[in-house]
Amino acid sequence: VPRNDNKKEYTKLKSIKMKKQFVLLVLVAMFSITTVNAQGGGQRQTPEERTKATIEKMAPLNLDTDSKAKTEVIFTDFYKAQQVAMEEMRASGSFDREAFGAKRKELSEARDKKLKEVFTESQMKQWKDEIEPSLRPKRQSGGGK
Repeated sequence: VPRNDNKKEYTKLKSIKMKKQFVLLVLVAMFSITTVNAQGGGQRQTPEERTKATIEKMAPLNLDTDSKAKTEVIFTDFYKAQQVAMEEMRASGSFDREAFGAKRKELSEARDKKLKEVFTESQMKQWKDEIEPSLRPKRQSGGGK
């Protein structure tokens, strides 16, 4: 009879151990998924996705339908040109940050010139002061810099 009790106890302990391992596995999987998502998954947005996100952030400007359509075209063109410039830089084999920064500044100035034709003066000021800065990627601090 004592032998049978040991077998039941052994089975019960084994069951508990397997449950603990399963819970641990689930926790590790959740942590891994969270980490990958926090890193952005390495995917870049298409110009169309970036335009959509930008237009959504422009809600405070209260653009009418015509202005919104013109603005979408301006941003789609801007993001496509920016993507082409980035691809050309990468294809050349040496990515020159300063050259790309100058190119992006040139593209931004051309975009803003077009936006001035669509926006009112107050909308343009709100774009430059509030909305445009919110679109820039946040830089992570580099440990005591």
